[in-house]
Amino acid sequence: MNLTLNIWRQSDPESPGNFDVFNVSDVSPDMSFLEMLDVLNEGLIVHDEEPVAFDYDCREGICGACSLVINGSPHGPQKATTTCQLYMREFSDGEEVWIEPWRVGAFPVVRDLVVDRSAYDRILQAGGFVSVRTGAAPDGNTIPVPKDVADRAFTSATCIGCGACAAACPSASASLFVAAKISHLGLLPQGQTERNSRVRMMLAQMDKEGFGHCSNHAECQSACPKEIDIGRIARMNRDLGRSFIRRT
Repeated sequence: MNLTLNIWRQSDPESPGNFDVFNVSDVSPDMSFLEMLDVLNEGLIVHDEEPVAFDYDCREGICGACSLVINGSPHGPQKATTTCQLYMREFSDGEEVWIEPWRVGAFPVVRDLVVDRSAYDRILQAGGFVSVRTGAAPDGNTIPVPKDVADRAFTSATCIGCGACAAACPSASASLFVAAKISHLGLLPQGQTERNSRVRMMLAQMDKEGFGHCSNHAECQSACPKEIDIGRIARMNRDLGRSFIRRT
């Protein structure tokens, strides 16, 4: 496969960026998208050119670091897939591909395709914890939890904090991320102590970081690589109302 890549280049957060054009050839359909970028960078290094900076860690769809917008879609054209698990067979020979970082004000560009997503960390630090002693891992199984509740909590916990929801949202809202974390803890008995304060603290931090508010476009649900649904946002809003009635 031969591809034309339009890649966003930006040397630092203050510098203006632009798209640079690269041509890559002999791309195997079995390569992952990040492996294709590796090949591009190897060629740039051989010719003493600056490689393209992009973020990754696990390359197994777990960490959420591979945050790229590909042809206008966070993580690319395949649903329920992170960039690192996207394979080049999803593209056609001779195709022109546009690659850029998350376009979210709360995620400033560090360099090229790398953004600073520490805003999500600060939201978690604001309230994503439980204060009760839960014992070691086996002790958790001694607390009865209805199967449907456990399933919903687990689905919420699959959120990897990649930021695709905010990148896809017209309002750059982090509501789906925050709602997933709030639901994960709020559904379980261990998370009840902070349930009311958690939703207030995390949403206040989301506002402080400069994220927008949910606009009900549901683009976040479509872009989420773990297919977390926007019903979590409705639950978060109910919890917020409940927290003002039972203020703790």
